[in-house]
Amino acid sequence: MNKHQKYVASFLAIIMFFSLFVGFGKAEADTTLNVNAAGAILVDAQTGRILYEKNADTMLGIASMSKMMTEYILLDAIKHQRIKWDQEYSVDSFVAALSKKKDLSNVPLRSDGKYKIKELYDQMAIYSSNSATIAIAETIAGSEKNFVNMMNDEAKKLGLKDYKFVNSTGLNNSDYQGHEPTGSPDDENEMSPRSVATLAFHLINDFPEVLDTTSIPKQTSVDGVVMSNWNWMLPKLVYGYQGMDGLKTGTTNFAGYCFTGTAMRDGRRFITVVQKATDANGNGGYKARFDETRKMMDYAFSNYTKEQILPKNYQVKGHETISVIKGKAKSVKIMTKNAINMMVLNGEQKNFQPVLVLDKNKLTKDGELEAPIKKGDKVGYIVLQPKNGEKLSFLTADGQKKVQADVVAAQDVERANWFVLMMRGIGGFFGNLFHGISTTVKGWF
Repeated sequence: MNKHQKYVASFLAIIMFFSLFVGFGKAEADTTLNVNAAGAILVDAQTGRILYEKNADTMLGIASMSKMMTEYILLDAIKHQRIKWDQEYSVDSFVAALSKKKDLSNVPLRSDGKYKIKELYDQMAIYSSNSATIAIAETIAGSEKNFVNMMNDEAKKLGLKDYKFVNSTGLNNSDYQGHEPTGSPDDENEMSPRSVATLAFHLINDFPEVLDTTSIPKQTSVDGVVMSNWNWMLPKLVYGYQGMDGLKTGTTNFAGYCFTGTAMRDGRRFITVVQKATDANGNGGYKARFDETRKMMDYAFSNYTKEQILPKNYQVKGHETISVIKGKAKSVKIMTKNAINMMVLNGEQKNFQPVLVLDKNKLTKDGELEAPIKKGDKVGYIVLQPKNGEKLSFLTADGQKKVQADVVAAQDVERANWFVLMMRGIGGFFGNLFHGISTTVKGWF
């Protein structure tokens, strides 16, 4: 290569070097969300994989999004038959008075009335009725104070990290006018975006029937009150969004404008949370929380698809078999029991590598399996890891398990009989003996 050719080659190399950085910068810009909210998060609703987050661990007000916990506890009580849908609640004086406060979200209740739990549940889930929520809390726990203790206990069971419940509704305690169940007169419920999303994740996966109610745009109560859903992103409402069917809005002076949304299209479901949402000028409002939610949903549906990362019966290169002792065969084939499917950024499926993790409790100190082995016996699992060394982030500890596959034996390996084992032992003894003699003799020369 002459001097001129060397200069050309060096110039081309420099161009290629900088073009790589330009390309990376463009990709990063394309996938960066700018959500106008004090806190926000976007997750895949099936696995809980976190796709975007902003101040995800900051404690913020949640207002009526608190009612998701009340819904969870109620649906769990229904499931275990501690409460029945047709069970009746007799309205007490405090709940009756609160239900008539027009500055709060409420469905008026008759002071001498009796309401079925299902009727109260609809009022809570559709119209965010605070009086109906307290009525449900009293029915389940005897008092709202006892119910708040249940809420905090349930949050711990569900693995939430950042939360504080002082009432069942999400109202500021000052709205209780001296009847606040717990906390100081100005206390209010708080959670981090990650904890709100985790609660929503458990709610729609443990009790998917909740979406049958949260997706109702309008309903008339038993007393003839028209209840319009506060989730204005339902397809038939003012900010309608295709596939939107939940989940819960929330608004107080302290919390600002909040919304936990969920939408499903083409088998893909996402959960979004915005807390203290604003427009680009920093002004909060109903439109702002729905615009910021739309921004995240559009990003998710446009950029993420569910892909098969590894097929069923996959074998890791170089680890297609495991040695077997005391078996008729000296090794056994291993493969994945199921395929691994995951929500990934477009083109991202090529950026994962399978990592084989064998169950040490089933292996000898030499890393072998001991016969007999049955076809389908689990010997470990395969987990996906990004090739760039980053870790996938999930809402729950079980999330990672949803994107891994069990590794099983592909065939039976019977235990060898005593005679075969004896002959192998003898063969091994003489083999080691001859090897030792050979090594010694070589050492002489």
